[in-house]
Amino acid sequence: MTRDPSQSRPEVRIDRSDVGRRVSVRRLSEFVDDRPVFRDSIGVLTSWDDHGLTVVPRSGEPVLVPEKLLVAGKVVPPFPARRAPLPAATPVELQRIAGRGWPGVEQQALGEWTLRAAAGFTQRANSVQALGDPGLPLPQALAAVRDWYAARGLPALVEVVTPGTADELRALLGPLRSPTLVRTAPLAGVARAGAGQDRVRLSRTADIGWMSLYGRLGEDPAVREAARRVLHGGPSVWFATVPGAPGQPPLAIGRCVVDGPWACFGAIEVQPYARRAGLATAVMAVLASRAAEEGASGAYLQVEAGNEGAIALYDGLGFTTSHTYHYAPLPQE
Repeated sequence: MTRDPSQSRPEVRIDRSDVGRRVSVRRLSEFVDDRPVFRDSIGVLTSWDDHGLTVVPRSGEPVLVPEKLLVAGKVVPPFPARRAPLPAATPVELQRIAGRGWPGVEQQALGEWTLRAAAGFTQRANSVQALGDPGLPLPQALAAVRDWYAARGLPALVEVVTPGTADELRALLGPLRSPTLVRTAPLAGVARAGAGQDRVRLSRTADIGWMSLYGRLGEDPAVREAARRVLHGGPSVWFATVPGAPGQPPLAIGRCVVDGPWACFGAIEVQPYARRAGLATAVMAVLASRAAEEGASGAYLQVEAGNEGAIALYDGLGFTTSHTYHYAPLPQE
């Protein structure tokens, strides 16, 4: 049975059901001259087991608190994101940031280009980000790209950014496909949006329930493992979940990667029967508050150009289009 510490310590007003929420905890740190010294931590309660509690503060370094040293604890509101201008970033700079937030399982530099592979899981993680100088004459660079993807049994795809990709390279590619909008917004507006934020739980990992609602996994074990690695890749990754009824899958999920002043949002999914209740907005708001707590002030996301429902949601949160990108096959010689 899960013990509720508040039964014996009235100042401890949290228990294991609060895992995933933002909390403030005080712990006994040491004794100096027979006097107790306490330490306070504010952050996301990411776990609570027989070893104690783990809180992740804004620094990102987990703090382990043995339960016997827990003196006080309570749930606190989301971090109050302050209004700030959108960080400056060109389309090429933002695309590179996005690449760090969705890395391939394998990555290799070719000059300023980045070759990415992930067993075919998403075009983004299985394409070359051909921005800047490859360090070789273009024909030789493209031959190296063909060989690299052929060795992995993958088609050679090029990420084509508008503006950003060189016209000389575009002229050598096949037809463009999968038009995608990259949209940006000040983070504070996203963090303040919507009700229902108290239902959202945060985690550093995507558990079975989260993965069950994410709809791009397929059945191939190699692809599923690649997906797990891609989803958990990035500078500071957070997963959000709105739990369903006991024994039922989540109602909604989301993912955010914090990278300096930017926070990337993705994998926003809601059960069909739970839509139009503000859950997507609540998920994004809680993720945005956490990103702001880590120092981010700008939000960005990628959305397929034909996804009118998602675009309308993001319009309401203040997102506007920065640039677009497509994928194009690299024809065989």
